[in-house]
Amino acid sequence: MNNCDLRDLVLAGVQWEITDVPMAMAAATRAATVTQSPSVAPGRTQTSVVPPIAPQQTISVATAESMAARPADMDALCRMIAEFNHPLRAGVTNVILPHVASHPNGLVIVTDIPSGDDDASGRLLSGAAGDLLDKMLAAIGMSREMVSVVPLVFWRTPGGRTPTENELDLARPFVNRIFEMIKPRFILTLGTLAAARIANVTLPRAHGITVALDNGITVMPIYHPNYLMLKPAAKRDAWTALQIVQNLLNSADK
Repeated sequence: MNNCDLRDLVLAGVQWEITDVPMAMAAATRAATVTQSPSVAPGRTQTSVVPPIAPQQTISVATAESMAARPADMDALCRMIAEFNHPLRAGVTNVILPHVASHPNGLVIVTDIPSGDDDASGRLLSGAAGDLLDKMLAAIGMSREMVSVVPLVFWRTPGGRTPTENELDLARPFVNRIFEMIKPRFILTLGTLAAARIANVTLPRAHGITVALDNGITVMPIYHPNYLMLKPAAKRDAWTALQIVQNLLNSADK
């Protein structure tokens, strides 16, 4: 697989950001960390580059489920999330709480992890990706005030790496509790990770295809705005999917 293919996979949602370090600086760092070992055959090198290490789990999923079940309203749930001893809290200062619609229309957007822009602003789907999402919503007569936005985890992972299964599992009880409180009719997932965790489907195969969950919620998986910025031609497929969501919402209101 060439570098271009790998970058496409990364930006398609497999792992949005490998590092926060600019590419040129990252390349220089890699070059500086390559060392020659006497035991390595001539012409080969041994690298000491180590990817970000996942923090050690400090609490059980059962405890997370018990804690998530206690709050009776969204404010109390958000306080619980902010105080939850998730292992990712060891390396971050910001907790990126869900955005709850002030004028809900039954649609909830689920994204993967907070981005660097989100971590800086404290707001989900900010920066260029957020600007594109706002345009996508406006195209079908919606706005942020009408939709809720929920991440799969509420803390940015080290270096923006893909969350581990344990990290996702520990945050999931709180995600599920948010769904219970909001009671969405439809969920729009952004990117590969959200599609897999919420609807158990893969992109691009399931892009724009509705999935019915056991609890009666309909899920529509689409590409993440980051991918659409890389591949503008994919916006046509996203537009088609958004029109389906709009029609479903309109039909449910009748």
